[in-house]
Amino acid sequence: MSINNLEKFRSKLASGKTCFGMVITLSDPCVSELAGEIGYDFTWIDAEHCALNIETVLHHVMAIRGSNCAPLIRVQWNQWGVIKPMLDIAPAGIIIPMVNSREEAVEAVASCKYPPQGNRGCGPRRGRHYGMMPFDEYLVNSASDPMVILQIEHIDAVKNLDEILSVSGIDSICIGPTDLSGSMGKFCQFDDPDVKKVIDEISAKVCKAGILLGAVGGDIPLWQSRGVGWIAMAGDGGSMASHAKSALEAARESASGNYSY
Repeated sequence: MSINNLEKFRSKLASGKTCFGMVITLSDPCVSELAGEIGYDFTWIDAEHCALNIETVLHHVMAIRGSNCAPLIRVQWNQWGVIKPMLDIAPAGIIIPMVNSREEAVEAVASCKYPPQGNRGCGPRRGRHYGMMPFDEYLVNSASDPMVILQIEHIDAVKNLDEILSVSGIDSICIGPTDLSGSMGKFCQFDDPDVKKVIDEISAKVCKAGILLGAVGGDIPLWQSRGVGWIAMAGDGGSMASHAKSALEAARESASGNYSY
């Protein structure tokens, strides 16, 4: 759908190229607009952990409409009433955290699909281009738009992964290594052999199932070797802090030899 650049995102993925995204944590939609200007393939608008209300999220989605960047929204929880209003913003994808069983995967997909495939409530506005798109055309599009992305980020999900992957309607699986390592009692120990083995296992099973694999941060070549198609890599606040700190350190170093008169 042109309103969310999903077709551009899917086209690049289909070409075999890795897509890279910026994680949006700040409220100012200028950071999303900047992500589009820079050339990111998607944004990961983090409504789970950050102080973003639904109006702020809408502004982030709208800010990249004229770019090649597709907005993905991570919702707070796998719950019908939480997911429904985010769907009506018309993002390119909905990321649903902490899906740990087949039943939870079924619930997540159903929340994103209209009857009879699911139980999504019907109140499209932006998705229909505010009434400019015929409803029948909108319904056809909504069968595959937005993408339904489930996060595997707990050892319980790994134990149930085969059953989760059997659920129809999942467009992508995203590995969340931080919470996954925490659920294994090895919080943030990403080089631990057991953690790496589990991530390798998830990656292999997702790819074998023919489902698009995504990831957050980390070693990009390693993720690519695992078959990842998209990676959320840089955060807006973190990028700002990193660049500002480097610039300040460089300025102080260059000024250290200056003489005072």
